[in-house]
Amino acid sequence: MALSARLPALRARQSRRPWAPALFLDKDGTLVEDVPYNVDPARLRFMPGAGRTLARLSSAGFALVMITNQSGIGRGLFTRDAFDRLEQALRQRLRESDGVELDGVLLCPHLPNDAGAPACHCRKPAAGLLLQAATQLKLDLTRSWMVGDTLDDVEAGHRAGCRSLLFDCGGETVWRMSPLREPDHRVRQWSELEALLLAQGGPPQASPAAGPRSD
Repeated sequence: MALSARLPALRARQSRRPWAPALFLDKDGTLVEDVPYNVDPARLRFMPGAGRTLARLSSAGFALVMITNQSGIGRGLFTRDAFDRLEQALRQRLRESDGVELDGVLLCPHLPNDAGAPACHCRKPAAGLLLQAATQLKLDLTRSWMVGDTLDDVEAGHRAGCRSLLFDCGGETVWRMSPLREPDHRVRQWSELEALLLAQGGPPQASPAAGPRSD
């Protein structure tokens, strides 16, 4: 399957240099409270401290890219247009509350296969959307992080060549561990994530060969 139909063009913020590190962030249960299959902006609630942390990480030079599985589209529970309206509300609220601009939002609309595994290249724990974002936005995956509330998020980050954080607040219920699914760190609050990523003055400097990895 193709990565995702009708993906918007991604544009880096003008203030950000090429080959910057990124924070790839999951949506439900990480950035916002997990309301299954929700596309109603009125039910959108950010996790405590998320906006402030994203503002500080953006100022430190991180690109901010949301990577989300949205199988409700494939299940016929809501349309891509309905998700687009939710995305615009999410972006507007981040902008108005904390001055945060997301560099990109990429989603997988596909169903998993009968065994629950990805049937495409874009559904996490596959790394397709992270790799696409890295290519289009000129991101340094070796200095980037993926954060999410499930081990599929952790695995997707590792498959893309990033480090991975588990937002350990009850989102994961099936603890199938493997080297790819072992988080580099676990956090329970956005303030912990902020402290970790900004330790020692911010992200490390780019290496001479920085750029997207394809493994």
